[in-house]
Formats: sequence, structure tokens, C-alpha cells
Amino acid sequence: MDFFAQQDLARRNTRLLTVLFLCAVMGLIVLTNALFAGFLWWSDHYNLYAGSRGNFSDFLRYFTWEGFGTIGLGIFATVGLVAMVKWLQLAAGGKVVAEAMGGTRVLPQTTDPEERRCLNIVDEIALAAGMPVPPVYVMNTERGINAFAAGLTPADAVIGVTRGTITHLQRNELQGVIAHEFSHILNGDMRLNIRLASLLKGITFIGDVGYILMRASSHHRTGSSQDRKSGSPALPLLGLGLWIVGWLGGLASGFIKAAISRQKEYLADACAVQYTRDNSGIADALKVIGGYVPGSLVHAARADELSHIFFGQIRHKLWQLFSTHPPLPNRIRRLDPNWDGEYIKRKVEHYAHTQPHPGAAEIGVGRAALVAAALSAVETGRELQAQTSQADAAFAPETPSVEAEFSQHSDLPAAFVRYSHEPLGASALMMALLISSEEAARTAQYRALRESGIQGLEDLTHTLQPGVEQLVPGQRLPLLELCLPALKSQSAAQYQQFKRLLLELIRADRRTDLLEWCLYQLLRHYLDPEFLQIKPSAARHRTLRKVRQPLQVVLSMLSHNSSGDTAQSFNTAAHALGYPALTLLPLGDCSLAAFARAVRELADCYPLLKPQILKAMSQAANADGTVSAVERELVASIAAAMDCPLPDALDN
Repeated sequence: MDFFAQQDLARRNTRLLTVLFLCAVMGLIVLTNALFAGFLWWSDHYNLYAGSRGNFSDFLRYFTWEGFGTIGLGIFATVGLVAMVKWLQLAAGGKVVAEAMGGTRVLPQTTDPEERRCLNIVDEIALAAGMPVPPVYVMNTERGINAFAAGLTPADAVIGVTRGTITHLQRNELQGVIAHEFSHILNGDMRLNIRLASLLKGITFIGDVGYILMRASSHHRTGSSQDRKSGSPALPLLGLGLWIVGWLGGLASGFIKAAISRQKEYLADACAVQYTRDNSGIADALKVIGGYVPGSLVHAARADELSHIFFGQIRHKLWQLFSTHPPLPNRIRRLDPNWDGEYIKRKVEHYAHTQPHPGAAEIGVGRAALVAAALSAVETGRELQAQTSQADAAFAPETPSVEAEFSQHSDLPAAFVRYSHEPLGASALMMALLISSEEAARTAQYRALRESGIQGLEDLTHTLQPGVEQLVPGQRLPLLELCLPALKSQSAAQYQQFKRLLLELIRADRRTDLLEWCLYQLLRHYLDPEFLQIKPSAARHRTLRKVRQPLQVVLSMLSHNSSGDTAQSFNTAAHALGYPALTLLPLGDCSLAAFARAVRELADCYPLLKPQILKAMSQAANADGTVSAVERELVASIAAAMDCPLPDALDN
């Protein structure tokens, strides 16, 4: 699956969405003008109690270009304003969407076996996809089997699942569902989905106004003769008319959602097979939905306006024309052509689930909780592992898991994986990556950790540092990605302190090397959207000519840090891009500040341009036949900052 091509398709679908949206708005303007003309005609020529009627032949005189323009401008401004407000709400990050639908964040130190198993699977798929590990939210009151991915970029994405999903699906089935949602992240579908929800809310807002007018008129009518003479019946009729217009807008919204979303569900199913190397997992998950009484229904109040982001249909539709997802049998047959038409039956569990740990729904956790989690990690590690193993055994897949495949590539120590799931342990692992080999700098670094006031951080970092120092090339980035969910569970104040400590450790030796810069920039790129309002990159650069200077800086920096010949490395990249006019810059012109600016510029390239740049970088890194640790992590850092998967040449 070419994810870059799908990202470009998502961008072009945004243009289609804009055209359909404008057509729907024009239809609303025409209908609203007709409604207001009828309202004015009614007010002037019809008296309910006197019984007098006007002549319908003069109805058309109430249609004027001036009135059409005024009403049209008012509707367009209202729809645009509502859509903008909705966009600002949803663009705050995937966590806002998840929490709006009643999702509870699963903390990395959860002891719930089902949640533990789900977190493990999310870790596996993220590592297989070369992506940061997103936070996971569970909709505990939903028995239906469903899931979603939300956010604008991979950096602020979240995965949401219903309690029914993690309770009733076997391990390989849950892998397929999670992999399906990851494909939406990489395909660029999430940003399109947020735009779609925002624009369609603007269309349906007119119906909400009509409903308010009907309610208000019924509350304020007193039944006095003065009210009867004032012609008050016109107001509820106006509200009814606006409600009908809004209902028609809702039908248009449903059609637009169906037109944009259905094909993407087929693509996401195919991508899930690519990730898991197994088509039976997601196919069986769909079969379970077909044979499960609650199906994929979701009852959350805010789910309707975001129905297109879910794995399955959240409501029963009378007409397939307005369904946001393809028919279930069609999806299954594309994955399993030999399907016999029989669904998989699962017993419905009637449960009233409670939060497995206090404060699970909160974004931040206190320092005491961080310390307690870290200090108890060693004692509870075996218990958690036993619980997770028990859950995995109960839902054992019939096919090899992604975890086994990934372990062959990364082979991260089990202790590191365990500590990466705890906020304090994850912080200590990141600090350990920065501990210097020079005695004076190392002493200053440990002093900074001690003076931070975070109990246990210095000791835990000192304990983990020797093992971190032994990591082989290619293991630092996967370790960082595993730590991200735990680091995102900090409070905003704790995150600011974490960043200050990182900078103190980096500056302890009075210089910043490239790997230290990469680590800090990666953490900022993935964590800042969780705590700050960050503007995501936009597709602005269509050709290489528009990013010539940034390309020269980035390729020159990569070539100067190459394990082979500098000129050969640069020329290899330039020829791979078909752009031999690029010139190698002197090392003095390749400062870290200039390099950072150049990477940000490259992140704004069009989706189909990014793979060309990354493949050229991978060829430059491999120009001498080997890829050094510096080259590997430098290219991986650039790929992450550009929100792209790691090039295959470096991922093997």
C-alpha cells in the first residue's frame, strides 16, 4: 500500500469535499430564501383568526435579488462561523474527540488485563508501522464492537476502542481492528475527517436554529388576545421551516459523508492486512460484528456527527445511500473471498464497568502517582506480566503476532519495555539516553536530576543508564516511541519540567551534538501537541525547486555525518532526486538551527513529494554500502518530523 499516494488522495478528496459543501450551502440558501418569502407572504396576506387570505399570484414578488443576497450572505457567514468554531474545537487534538465521546484514557500502568492486552497490541502495530505509539481511550459504557482514530497528525493522534471491542475480540481480531485505525492515521484520513465533521456541522446548524425557534415560541406564547392578534403562529412556522431545511441539510451531510468515507474503509482494511501480514484477523473481527447482537452500535451523544471516523457503522440506516461504511458482507468478501456467509457468534456480556484505577479519565497525573508507579514497578512487574499473559492466552491468535516479528528487529530489553509504560520510568529512560561518557559532564547531569526534586528520578536513571548505553544502532528511536504514551500522561507543569531537564542534560558538556538534537526535537515534535496548541504542517510545496535551499541544508548535513565519502553521499542523493543542480554546502553553513528550519520546510511538501526526498536520503546514507548509527537516526528523525514512515532501506 502506497501511503503517500493515499495521503495525496486524501488531499484531493478535501477539494471534492469543498465542492460538495459549497453545493449544499447553495441549496440551503435557495431553500431558505423560499422559506422567508413564504413567511413574508403569510404575514402580509393571512390572518388566522380573521380568516382573510391573500392571492398566491403575488407570492413571487417576495423573491428579490437584494433579499437573496442578504439571506445568502447571512447563511454563508453563519455556516462558515459555525464550521470554524467546530474546527477549532476538534483541531485541539485527538484527545478532545475521544473525551467528547466519553472515552477514558488508559494509563500505561493499568492493571486491567483487557486494557493491558490492548496497549500491547497498539505498541506492536505502532512499532511495525514506524510510528509513535498513540494514547488509547476506552469507551467503557459501549457494548458494541467499534473503534476510531482521531487527531490531525500522527503526533497528536489517539486510538479509541469500545469496551465491547477489547472484551469480545480475540487477539488477532483486535490486531486487525487496531491496524485498520493506524492506516487512517498514515493515509491522512484523520485530518479530512475533522474537516468533514466541521463543515457538516455548519450545514446542520440551521436545523438547530429552527428547533430553538419552535421551542422558544411555545414557551413565550401566553394565549392572550394580544398574542393571537400579533400573528405569533408565524414564528413557530418559521422555526418549523428552518428545522426542515436543517433536516434536508442533514440528508446532504449524510450523502457527503458516505461519498467521502466508504472507499477509505476498503483501503484501511487492505492496509490492516499489510501491517499484520494476516487477512483473517480483521475479516474475523467483521464476522464477529455481524453475529454479535449489539453489532458495532455506539450510543454516545456526540458519536453521530463523527460517525465517519469509526471502524463500523454506529447506527442502523434505512437507506444504504447514507451509510458511512460499506455493507459488512462486501468488506468481508474483499478480505476473505471464500467466506461461506456465516457470522461468528459471541455471547453478549451485560456489565457495568468501573474505572480500573482512580483518575483514569484525567490527562495529567500527580507527582506522587508518578513516583508510586515507578517505585512499585519492580514489585508489580511479575504480577502485571502474569495478568497480561493470562489475557493473551485467553484470546490466543491462530497466527503469529506482530510482536514476535518486531522483537526480531528491535530486541529491546524486557525491563526497558516495562519501564517505558510508567511515567517516571519513561522519563528516566530518556534522561539515560543523554548521560555523557565524560566524567565532569556526567556529574553535572546527575546533579541536575537530583536538584529537580523528582523523587527517584536520579536513582532510576543511574540504574538504567548502563543498559541504555549498550543499545545497538536502531534501538534508540523504537525506545523513544514506546515511551511516548507514558510521557503524554504527565501534567503540563511536569512536561515543562521534563523539557527543562532534557535541555540541562544536553548543555551539561557545553555543546550539542546531532544525536542529542534529534532526540530533543523528536520529543518536542511528538509531545508538544499534547500540551500546547501546535499548528500542523500544510501541503505548500509542490515541486523540488521550491525547497531547493532546505534540501541542500538537510542533504549536506546528512552527507557530512556520513560514514563514507561526503561528496559521494551528497551526489547520490542529488541524482536520486533527479536534481543534479544541488550543491554541497560547507559544514560551517550547516548549523543545527539552519537544519531545524530546513526540516520544517520539507515537512510542508506535498504527500507525493515526501517519499522522493526520503528515498534519496536513504540512498545517500547507504552510498558506501553501510548505514551508520548517526545516519540511521538522523534519517529516522527527519522522517518523523515530516510525519512519514521510515524508508524501507533503513527499516530493514
